[in-house]
Amino acid sequence: MSMSNRPSFSFRTLDLNLLRVFDEVMAERSLTRAARNLSLTQPAVSNALRRLRDSLGDELVRRSGQGVEPTAHALALWPSVRQALRQLQTAIVPSSFVPAEASSTFVLAMADATAAELMGGLAIRLQQTAPGVSVRVVPLTTRDPRRLLTDGMADLALGYFPAVLTDLTARAQTGEPINFVHQRLYAGEYVCVMRKGHPLADTPLTLDSYCAARHLLVSFSGRPYGYVDEALSSIGRQRRIVLTVNQFFTAGRVVVNSDLLTVLPWHFVPTTGMSDQLVVRQLPLDVPPVHVEALWHERQHDHPAHQWLRQQLLEVAQAAFANGRTPEAGT
Repeated sequence: MSMSNRPSFSFRTLDLNLLRVFDEVMAERSLTRAARNLSLTQPAVSNALRRLRDSLGDELVRRSGQGVEPTAHALALWPSVRQALRQLQTAIVPSSFVPAEASSTFVLAMADATAAELMGGLAIRLQQTAPGVSVRVVPLTTRDPRRLLTDGMADLALGYFPAVLTDLTARAQTGEPINFVHQRLYAGEYVCVMRKGHPLADTPLTLDSYCAARHLLVSFSGRPYGYVDEALSSIGRQRRIVLTVNQFFTAGRVVVNSDLLTVLPWHFVPTTGMSDQLVVRQLPLDVPPVHVEALWHERQHDHPAHQWLRQQLLEVAQAAFANGRTPEAGT
């Protein structure tokens, strides 16, 4: 349907709630997800779009696959609408966050190794500066936590999300909407860990001996293939993974009592309480750096309480890694 003959338009009579619906539909490119985010029914979202179409004389979006595709006019209009809504939100939402007086509760999704590194420092900060603030840590069960953040099940996800960052970069380069923001917290080095007395513990760890061994993998999804396997595949090698678990601490406990090898964040090994039972070796191949990121939905980006929390986590991470710790080859 063509709507090129646009009717006369009066901003004075425009229902500004329609712009909130338009912004959410443009961000999600889906009426269903927009309705969920706005706590509306899908027919209500469809009706709001129809009313805005009638006012502006443009289709705005067309169905495309499982979602919707914006028109050229909608793409041109959206940046101004989004900026105006953000400015309005900033004006209405309290412009300051007073930690000492706050009673906020934050939900953070992360692996146990990340929690072991950061939550101690954060707990001290909360006790000293924000005693009424509470933090709930929930397990990170995926390398792509965007749905968790979109659905409001977590305020922040902390972890190693290379595929997510690659996808966000690709979307930005093609002009697609980016609904998530990320910030690097620290770079962690992963090492090979085995029990003391393991047949490989007293010899140099070569690529051949590493690939010939039996391995345990920490996998949030249970998929027996990780970033080390990707690095091995790139040089035409592979290892045999005979067991997967979803926690780093569990991996350490299993390795202490078996002849399996595993890969752990080097900084996490001392926190397991099993350091005296473990042998740490550098991996016998080059692997990409492991960058731990904080990831959040953009709707939280300008909220003062959320900004405060992100700053606390960044400062805790910077303090924890200020000495640039790296493992020795034969630790």
